Amino acid sequence: MTGRDSTESHRAATPLELLFDLTFVAAFGVAGNALASSIAHGDILAGIGAFAFAMVAIIWAWINYSWFASAFDTDDWLFRVLTMVQMAGVIVLAIGLPTMFASIERGQPVQNEVMVAGYVVMRVAVIAQWLRAAHGNPKYRAVAKTYAVSIGIAQVGWVLLIFLPLDPLGFVLAAIVVLAIDWSSPILAEAKGAHYGGGATPWHPHHIAERYALLTIIALGETVFGTLAAAQSITAAEGWTVSSIMVVGLGVLMAFALWWVYFLVPSAPILAVRRSKALVWGYGHILLFASIAAVGAGLHVIGYVYDEHYHVSTLVAISSIAVPVLIFMVTLYLLHAWLVSALPKNTPMQSAEIALPVVAMILAAVGWPLWACLLIVVISPVTIVLSFELGAWRTLDAQLAAVVEEGARASS
Repeated sequence: MTGRDSTESHRAATPLELLFDLTFVAAFGVAGNALASSIAHGDILAGIGAFAFAMVAIIWAWINYSWFASAFDTDDWLFRVLTMVQMAGVIVLAIGLPTMFASIERGQPVQNEVMVAGYVVMRVAVIAQWLRAAHGNPKYRAVAKTYAVSIGIAQVGWVLLIFLPLDPLGFVLAAIVVLAIDWSSPILAEAKGAHYGGGATPWHPHHIAERYALLTIIALGETVFGTLAAAQSITAAEGWTVSSIMVVGLGVLMAFALWWVYFLVPSAPILAVRRSKALVWGYGHILLFASIAAVGAGLHVIGYVYDEHYHVSTLVAISSIAVPVLIFMVTLYLLHAWLVSALPKNTPMQSAEIALPVVAMILAAVGWPLWACLLIVVISPVTIVLSFELGAWRTLDAQLAAVVEEGARASS
């Protein structure tokens, strides 16, 4: 385990990485279903808090593995076994999510024993991988050992939280401290590696961009599942009416539009030129992935509107979709601005398109039908796609070309 070539040609995701991603389909699905159920039962704030905690744990574990694999993947038997141990940890974490959600909703001490057990299993396997990297190449020994130590300290913190009878607020405060330790590992390790002359880990920009794109698609699968769940409830309640057809069709269109928006501007060419931008870009995707999964949960909530056993208003249902769509759009906008070190031009028009979910919530509050409000939300990403393809956002292409040219000049 000596480190991969960061300029290797034709570097792509491996079959093992694709299998690894498959376990996150289940984790996203459990978290999304739990959030939709919390909203339907009126436990909105508790559900959002539990969902945020779950998504941070899930996505952070995925991020750590993906960056390590990009830099040190050997695809030997031990690397495969340790990766499969992490997959088992994801499954255990997913099993513990409903109990964690229920305890937070009841205001009881957070019951996260199973969830933390799964998370620690994933992270201990990562520690073993980093120790392999430290042993394999003296060049990366400092950075690899720092990763292993900081991750290990964080896992001790998570285990301690299991034994502390904390209420939800106390748990949040303690978790923030442990999370800060966990999240600081890349910052501390990469800085230490540079200080001791070993340099940063040799991650591959095109491989990393592809890995993030693949998890985006995994998360978008939740919008399809959410639409299917809503369709079953709607058609059971009123059959195939114009309203039900509109809701189902718009749910599918939402998945297509979010996918198209994400892939409008490629990140890999910029990361290849500006590797220093990767840290913020990588952290920012936590919010991006979580917002996509939340859109799927919101589409699921629509089904509860038509279920006589629940009392979910149009405003609540639309807000559960509009808010995560707004977060997705704003986050993606800011991440692109960060990569190119400039705000995209045509900002007023883009801001108006991004703000349409807010309009949808206002219309829901004044009594517009659900399908019409959902249409306004979907129009937000759709208009961005149309305006880009019709040339209104071509300045993004110009910014990207300028960055690539900058890299070519630097190389020469």
